[in-house]
Amino acid sequence: MGGNKEMVGRVSVRKMIIWFCGLLLAFIVLAGLFAPLLAPHDPNFVDLKHKLESPSAEYPLGTDQLGRCVFSRLLYGTQVSLSLALLIVSSCLVIGLCIGCCAGFIGGKIDSVIMRACDAILAFPSLILAISLIAMWGAGWKQMAIALIIVQSVYYGRFIRGLVRDLKKQNYIVAAKICGTSTFQILIRHIIPNLMPSLIVVVTLEIGWVIMDISALSFIGLGVQSPTPEWGAMINEGKSFLRSEPRLMIVPGLMIFAMVSLLNVLGEALSEKKGYTKSIRKLAKAAVSER
Repeated sequence: MGGNKEMVGRVSVRKMIIWFCGLLLAFIVLAGLFAPLLAPHDPNFVDLKHKLESPSAEYPLGTDQLGRCVFSRLLYGTQVSLSLALLIVSSCLVIGLCIGCCAGFIGGKIDSVIMRACDAILAFPSLILAISLIAMWGAGWKQMAIALIIVQSVYYGRFIRGLVRDLKKQNYIVAAKICGTSTFQILIRHIIPNLMPSLIVVVTLEIGWVIMDISALSFIGLGVQSPTPEWGAMINEGKSFLRSEPRLMIVPGLMIFAMVSLLNVLGEALSEKKGYTKSIRKLAKAAVSER
């Protein structure tokens, strides 16, 4: 009885944590979506008369070195960071599905060629390779997005290939082949739907990683350019005032930390709630941690 009560208590605490994280994440996302309505000021409006002001009723988080409202820029930065992260992750997922399904299901020489190409990209650290590509193309959010898509699609492709190779050995796939079902129909009706549970976990974790990559590249001046508000760019702009106005770096840094932490907690909770096996969760983490 005692053991059952303890287990029920743990489940209740876990549910509370999931709900709390989910509501907090939803609150942040909604704040970003409705930034034009919630922001008290234009995020790019320069007012040198009010530069580096402390938090007040007019400026809830104060102003930066150009007199711009930090709270307004933080809200719009949420919109920018999430939009870019979703664009990059969704693009990587589509490309990764094409790579993984072709290599894993068809196999043979196609698999060998695709995997050798992936190995060539995987030989370089992902962020270093992204920086190199952006350096060749020039700084900007479009170049950053394309570079990250190229680099991260390989990880998706390799992960999906392993899952597809396991799925195609299942009896229902063999039966579909015997019945004369085309490769395309097998992929659409049987393979891809069964990949979704594992991909949901990976995507949830990956969005947090991509947000950190976007912030890192913007921090060093290769991603989102000023005056567009973005968390990493805001940290870069505030680094000169670390001693006198640390809030200019702390506030956007806390937003990055909160988003990544919430997404990781929800990814873990989702995998447990849907009953995914531990081996799949470890494989999903490994695919992300290789970055």
